[in-house]
Amino acid sequence: MAKTEDISFGYLLNDVTLLFRKHFDRRAVKFGLTRAQWRATKMLHHREGLRQTELAELLEMEPIAVGRVIDRLQAAGFVERRPDPKDRRAWRLYTTEQARVIVGDMELIARDLRHDATTGITHAEMTQAITVLNRIKENLQALDVTESVQDRGE
Repeated sequence: MAKTEDISFGYLLNDVTLLFRKHFDRRAVKFGLTRAQWRATKMLHHREGLRQTELAELLEMEPIAVGRVIDRLQAAGFVERRPDPKDRRAWRLYTTEQARVIVGDMELIARDLRHDATTGITHAEMTQAITVLNRIKENLQALDVTESVQDRGE
């Protein structure tokens, strides 16, 4: 009898991700933003005033990497750092008008790519796929906790 764990899907997930990134980058090249810069800009657009560490957590990136992304976005005029009124050592992040102008265009690119990628797939099939992928993600995240405890010898 076939078992779920005997179905190899990791390479397929990787291939889909790489293809999605490639096509997104091709369509978004006119805005001059990398995928990481776009993700940060979009997140900040919807959650103005985040600290860099909060943004890093939401993007599931290391704070130092997010710092570099923000530095580039600030240099390009898409993001500004403002002092945190409650903590003189901290900065809050905000999108500029220049970023707000392109957010709608970038979201349209992403929506159109999702449309192209899901041609021939029903809403029910997509919902099922998302449910399964989320469960796989949760299982893998649980391994992080389990393995972390084992590494500490608890």
